[in-house]
Amino acid sequence: MSENKSSGLNITSFHGKLLAEELLQRFPSDSIEKLAFPLADAQVDLNPHQIEAALFAFRNPLSRGAILADEVGLGKTIEAGLLLSQLWAERKRRMLVILPANLRKQWSQELLDKFHLPTVILENRSFNETIAAGNLNPFLQEPIVLCSYQFARTKEAYIRQVGWDLVVVDEAHRLRNVYKPTSKIANALRNCLGPYRKVLLTATPLQNSLLELYGLVSIIDEYAFGDLKSFRSRYARLGDGADFNQLKERIKPICKRTLRKQVLEYVKYTNRFAIVQEFTPSAEEQKLYDLVSDYLQRPQLYALPTGQRQLMTLILRKLLASSTYAITNTLEGLAKNWKPPRRPPNRFKVPG
Repeated sequence: MSENKSSGLNITSFHGKLLAEELLQRFPSDSIEKLAFPLADAQVDLNPHQIEAALFAFRNPLSRGAILADEVGLGKTIEAGLLLSQLWAERKRRMLVILPANLRKQWSQELLDKFHLPTVILENRSFNETIAAGNLNPFLQEPIVLCSYQFARTKEAYIRQVGWDLVVVDEAHRLRNVYKPTSKIANALRNCLGPYRKVLLTATPLQNSLLELYGLVSIIDEYAFGDLKSFRSRYARLGDGADFNQLKERIKPICKRTLRKQVLEYVKYTNRFAIVQEFTPSAEEQKLYDLVSDYLQRPQLYALPTGQRQLMTLILRKLLASSTYAITNTLEGLAKNWKPPRRPPNRFKVPG
């Protein structure tokens, strides 16, 4: 076997070929060639938005991760599989997927069938068996580790000791309340995964409040928006268009979302035809509908939180369209929790 000593290094021809292969796999993070190796071997019909999402997650090598928030059915699992495959091709073997317990086997099968990636599911039994076999930290394994949210929380100390190359969190909206001290699982995961690169997968990054978006972004980068008080004072009431546009710009480097209407060119969905049943409300039902509608259109609504007014209005109208019984409990709850607005104290005394 020949050796190359011209540069002062003892490199055999075998090692030269190995280094050449390593160099071929090094491309700019935003280049399609970055995913060339996993794309060539993937057993899946890829769509352009999935490749774009994977490149988005790789784009900034200095960032701590990304949120992939495509709508339901657009293949977020495939996007995560591309990321895992690329890192596997780069011989990076410290990868973790945290997901709901009922999705563990599905993920394991899809990663094997579509990307030929080996996985191991960690639960109490397999965890204890691995320790009995001599591995004192079962998270330190070459296959991609899959575990549930609850299990990850109980093994926080073990997860913290692994230098993860990538952590994927599926159904990440479960962590949206991480800014609340009462959200035990979310806070435990944020603490043990803080320094590692993460990809959060969720079709609903925002459900009830903008604070949930703050929570998800803080898992990726806790300094993106500053503290909770600053975010709340700036964005809790997006009445100004400038604030809304600024918020979009702030999350653009972290969050990527693709909607179904954006992929109709190459994803053909089955047409759905609604079956309509006509319904004529009674006089009392119509009166209730008109009264609630008039109330919801008032400039000031003290019974609804300002930051949730739009969402609550949609919910109430949906209940109204259902039946009077459906909205009864909601209206009773609003009436019970309503508090009159506090008036400023009268600082001027009326002379007697």
